[in-house]
Amino acid sequence: MRSIKDVEFKDKRVLMRVDFNVPMDENGGITDDTRIVAALPTIKYIMEQGARLILMSHLGRPNGKADPKYSLKGVAAHLERLLNKKVLMAPDCIGDKVKDMIDQLASGEVLMLENVRYYPGEEKNDPEFSRQLAQLGDIFVNDAFGTAHRAHSSTAGIADYLPAYAGFLLENEVNMLRKVLEHPECPRLAILGGSKVKDKLGLIRNLLNKLDILLVAGGIGSTFLAARGIKVGQSLCEAELLPECKNLLDIAEKKNKHIYMPVDVVVASEISPDASYKIVDVDEIPDDMMIVDIGPKTIQFYGIVIARAHTVIWNGPVGVYEFEQFAVGTEAIAHAIAASQAVSVIGGGDSAAAIQRLSLDKDITHISTGGGATLEFLEGMELPGVKSCEN
Repeated sequence: MRSIKDVEFKDKRVLMRVDFNVPMDENGGITDDTRIVAALPTIKYIMEQGARLILMSHLGRPNGKADPKYSLKGVAAHLERLLNKKVLMAPDCIGDKVKDMIDQLASGEVLMLENVRYYPGEEKNDPEFSRQLAQLGDIFVNDAFGTAHRAHSSTAGIADYLPAYAGFLLENEVNMLRKVLEHPECPRLAILGGSKVKDKLGLIRNLLNKLDILLVAGGIGSTFLAARGIKVGQSLCEAELLPECKNLLDIAEKKNKHIYMPVDVVVASEISPDASYKIVDVDEIPDDMMIVDIGPKTIQFYGIVIARAHTVIWNGPVGVYEFEQFAVGTEAIAHAIAASQAVSVIGGGDSAAAIQRLSLDKDITHISTGGGATLEFLEGMELPGVKSCEN
């Protein structure tokens, strides 16, 4: 990838795409600044090189309209506190007023543009909107891996008008994910949870070519159990995908790969914080109950498999981990990965949140900042935001 280490930034206008789409409370306070902190090394480096830095991001889904609810003003203020340096806030992301502010920027100063999704041209990757953004800078730096799978104006279209380089975050994400896909140490393992098989069919197919073992759980596990002929009661199950799951099981067998499923599970009649539950073997799931977590025998078995692995990828919780009584399996998986000697990659989203909540970050090789981008990369798809920064 074209690295920012190879660029002379002195006095240049650097237009940098970041992923500051952070969660906020009802008062506009940022509840998790992980994505902002992750971009700090690139931001600081470019500022130290004497560039005039212009930051772009989206926030939420304003549907192409200027909605104060989705303003980046609060993000700019938070970034200012993290940098301990003034962050100027633009009234818009394009236009004469923005150009005037950039003209007045001194070397080493930073300006935050307003939400790029205030314009419908952003998500349409409209060439004219891309050109208007590009007029604001001399160099484009993409450090927003979380949006790299989107062919939007601020992530890909702008690279048609400006030389494009990868920031440290984007470069590190791509290098780490490529390492576990292309040069993994054996045995190679992936743990897939979450609710929907449909979202991860392509991922499973690609991982069966790259890895040795798949551990499935959650809604994905329920559907695979049903594909094996096991009655899963009221559990989340995508019946229309049972033939595809059966096919994947056949492919795994032919390739001498293993797809392991739960052997026991926690079941409940409803999903609520005070629901009554019990542990049963998978062939004893009551017709009127649903799977809400993996059971102790599965936790022990999966833990042994994880301990033996040299490469581990994890994406998706293995139960309804939002409720404490059904988070046992997900937390056990997190601890097993952290305790292993494997090169470990956590694929963003809920899995990353579980690792961080348990303060296991330091024991994980790499926690991805991408959700959909990570999955699409692991699936083998080309990401527009990555392609634009490649030689």
